[in-house]
Amino acid sequence: MFYEDIKKHIEAKASEIKNEVISFRRHIHKYPELSFNERETSLFICSVLKKYNIKHKSDISGHGVVAVIECNNPNSKVLGLRADMDALPIKEENNVSYKSINDGVMHACGHDVHSAIALGVCIVLNEIKDKLNGTIKIIFQPAEEKLPGGAIQMINDGVLNNPKVENMLALHVLPEMEVGNVGFRSGKYMAACDEICIKVNGKGGHAALPDHVINPIIVAANLMIKIKKSVSLIDSDDKYVLEFGDFHAFGASNVIPNHANISGTFRSLDQKFRSEVHELILKEAKLIDLNYKSNCVVKIKKGYPVLFNDNDLTTYCVKKSKFFLGKSKVHELEIRMASEDFSHFSNEVPSCFFRLGVGNKKKNITSSVHTPTFNIDENSIEIGVGLMSFLLCTSLQDQKKV
Repeated sequence: MFYEDIKKHIEAKASEIKNEVISFRRHIHKYPELSFNERETSLFICSVLKKYNIKHKSDISGHGVVAVIECNNPNSKVLGLRADMDALPIKEENNVSYKSINDGVMHACGHDVHSAIALGVCIVLNEIKDKLNGTIKIIFQPAEEKLPGGAIQMINDGVLNNPKVENMLALHVLPEMEVGNVGFRSGKYMAACDEICIKVNGKGGHAALPDHVINPIIVAANLMIKIKKSVSLIDSDDKYVLEFGDFHAFGASNVIPNHANISGTFRSLDQKFRSEVHELILKEAKLIDLNYKSNCVVKIKKGYPVLFNDNDLTTYCVKKSKFFLGKSKVHELEIRMASEDFSHFSNEVPSCFFRLGVGNKKKNITSSVHTPTFNIDENSIEIGVGLMSFLLCTSLQDQKKV
């Protein structure tokens, strides 16, 4: 009976505040801010929380905000919800009333949606907290899009403690999925991501005098090929991506430059394999230096770890999502080789990160994230508020089952 009653209550409240939550999203979208610079976004989030008398703290790990909703027996169970809030350095091309007014900055990944939904969840849960047991922390996190990322900083600053969070949830927009649908995947879901930057120092000179130069372009080209071939020979049961996307050396048709620079991305789903590839890249750079008498300077910037969805928690969320939305609306996702700094939370506590369908082919809302025409069907916001509220409420209720 609890589930039916709470479902009806949440659906009614999510519908009641739908337009207000959409207005939150449009405000945040109109005034986007880049990673580590989300000051006005943070102030806006705090203004909404203050309006609804929701307990919160601000200026955490920069511009982070944490709202806390204490229900009955607040120490009985503590759940966390994370919403990111930074934008991307992209010039928006949408012709909408809430188009970004910050030139060259755009919410092209849906973080405005995530934050608006989280605010909606705060409003819903704050109204029904007397019907629940436990505590819910809603974490508005800065700087998801830029290393080292806001998640690890907030964790290091103790956001998961006092009280200690037992499970974490988060959602992310998926424009490839039609509005009304959601997707889950247990276990490994998103890849670890590292940046590889190599500067090849050679010896420049006239191209007509090859015996007097060490051509860094030739060295760099051979190094990329050698690295990719050697990595392909390492046994790995998991998918991976190793690609070089930038190669520049400022010479001319008859001028050999002194230096060449290459950079790429390495994405993996296995920590052991990840470490082996790092070592291999350094080894191949040393070997090619011996062959060409060059000097390769390798920098590997370790990014976010693998995002792992706890099997039990994800199975639970799938079951409850089918109850809330209907079985036909809940789907299994494929592994995604993009990365996400919620992975830091998933490495600390059992977590579930799922996808919210925001596309609508009939309305021509089909653009992918990280593009200048990305947008959403705003009906997805009510669905996100309702489902996330329901998952948190039922998880608190079923304290011994998750």
